[in-house]
Formats: sequence, structure tokens, C-alpha cells
Amino acid sequence: MSSMRGGASATGKEQGPWQGRTDGTQWMHQTLIVLFRYVNLRFVYLFMAVFVVPFYMLFFHQGYISIYHYFRRRLHYGPVKAFCKVYQNHYRFGQIILDRFAVYAGQQFHTDVEGGEHFDRLQASEQGIIVLSSHVGNYELAGYAFRSRQKRFNALVYAGEAAVVMENRNRMLSRNNMRMIPVGNDLSHIFLANEALANGEIVSIPADRIFGSPRFIECQFFGTKARFPLGPFAMALQRGVPVVAMMVMKEDTHRYKIYVREVKADEGLNTRREQAASLAQHFARELELVLRKYPEQWFNYW
Repeated sequence: MSSMRGGASATGKEQGPWQGRTDGTQWMHQTLIVLFRYVNLRFVYLFMAVFVVPFYMLFFHQGYISIYHYFRRRLHYGPVKAFCKVYQNHYRFGQIILDRFAVYAGQQFHTDVEGGEHFDRLQASEQGIIVLSSHVGNYELAGYAFRSRQKRFNALVYAGEAAVVMENRNRMLSRNNMRMIPVGNDLSHIFLANEALANGEIVSIPADRIFGSPRFIECQFFGTKARFPLGPFAMALQRGVPVVAMMVMKEDTHRYKIYVREVKADEGLNTRREQAASLAQHFARELELVLRKYPEQWFNYW
């Protein structure tokens, strides 16, 4: 399973460095890809449900406690229901990681789209577009399911991901007119993202983690204040480009639903800071609405 521990909590308290690398060795990753060419996906799900999920719940306690508090304090579930939801959350997360390797092996997933007309309309314009992603569902699958015909799609991705994952991502995304921009310490990704927007292309940016940055916006989220990164919203305003939120949620073994929501700042705001805060709040609202439908598909173990 992918490690997503660390980051900032809903209260803004730091909990250590974020680790966004898929667990396992290169040999294990390659074996999974070969396995999915011959084995039914449901059998691997069953093995994971019986052995892998209990292991992670027992021995990766920080993640367990963090997501348990989400169900107890934010969704107000009772102790028993919260525990069951933690199991479902870990199971869903494992499914989504396995689905990634199943796609690498050539398996197909069906996707339904809600709100795709917003994206189609914006793609037809000459402007660049910022697509806000988040650590819910399986956002990566959208890049494998669609070909970006009118504009090149540039996705900011974690540079420290496992080699097999990065190689297969690049192989599959490149044939769909998509480019990965690894996020590194040299900030070169900022220049590449700005260049892509200036050329009228699409840039995908994670918008639900501050990664230790001092630049953040506090938004109302599940009844409390939560910190969201200022960068994606400030970039959209600086470049004057439209913004959409995209969330890809698992519905069944081979079926996902993609939610596309246009995100706009309230009118009549004077300063860039106020406009950025309004954009962030609208994004936080769309994120919360989707999570209310799929509460077990939020994978923020921090």
C-alpha cells in the first residue's frame, strides 16, 4: 500500500514529513503487474482484505488513529461504526493501489463522468486551465482513461515515487497527450507549470496538502478550520485562468465515477488574498460534498 503519512492536520498541527511513496520493492511491483495479467482482480482483493489490511491497521498505528479521528470527530460516528469505517477505508485504499497496477497490466476500468461539460467547454477556449486534485479516490485513473486531445495535460507529481510506478505512469500518460512534472526542491516545477499555462495548456495540482509550506489559507472544512495550500489558488489568479476540481471515486470492482466541478471566487472581492481565500473555500466545499458521499475514500493518514 502507498504510504501517505505526515503533513498538516485539520487544526494545522504538524505531524512530521509526508511520505507519498508506494510501499514495496521494485520486484514486488513488477510481480503485481505480471500477476494481474492472469489473475482475477477480485481474488487479489480478497487476499488483501484478509491479510494485508489487518496488518496495516495493527502495525501502522499513526494512520489508523488519524483516520479513526476523522470518522469520530468530523463525521460523528460511534466507536464501533468508526472502527468498521477505518477497515473499509484501508480496504478501499488497498483496492485503489491495486487498481493502479491492474491498469499497468492492461486491465480496463469503466468511468462515468458528472460535470464533464465544464471541462469540455474550457478545453475549447484558448486559456490554460488549472485542475485541482486531492487525496481522495483514485485521481490517477483519470489520466489513463482519457486522452487530452485539445490541450496538453501537465500533472504535478511527487518526485520520490517508486521507480516502477513512475515508469508506468510516464508510459501510459504520454500516449494520452499528458506529461508528468515531478515536484522537487529546486522549484523547477513552478516554472514549468507557469509556462504550460501561458501556452494555454492544462496543469493539474494537488490542492489539499500544504507540504510544510508557510503559505496557506484556512477554510471551513467538516465543521472546523483546515489549512489548504495557497499556491494553486494564487497561481490561478496570477495567470487569470479558470479552475476546476476533479475527483475520481471508486464505485465497484471495475467502475469509477469522475466528478468535475468548476471552482470560482465570489464576486466583488478586492484583494488577491480575498479572491484566493474564496477559491480555496469553494474547493474545500466541493471536496467535502464528495467525501460526504464517499466517506471511506479520504486517504489522508496524517
